[in-house]
Amino acid sequence: MCLAVPGLVVSLDEPGEGLVMGKVSFGGVERDVCFGYAPDAKVGSYVLVHVGFAIAVLDEEEAQRILDDFETIARLSADEDALQAAESGENHS
Repeated sequence: MCLAVPGLVVSLDEPGEGLVMGKVSFGGVERDVCFGYAPDAKVGSYVLVHVGFAIAVLDEEEAQRILDDFETIARLSADEDALQAAESGENHS
């Protein structure tokens, strides 16, 4: 399964020869990203990033919806892990 994550564009390098690069913030963690597939991205916009490439520009509402979905998945996974740990503890008593 492939995963693309939304992030906030915080800087774009001046276009020169080659592809435009910039920095994207993922919850405060900034990473270098290539904008060759999302040339319409601007500082302050949200982009969907996959393996270091911005592949789409998102509006803030769509980005937040995806981030909320990730949070729900993480919470459900943690709940499942806790339940499995509790069940295995009951079986060993």
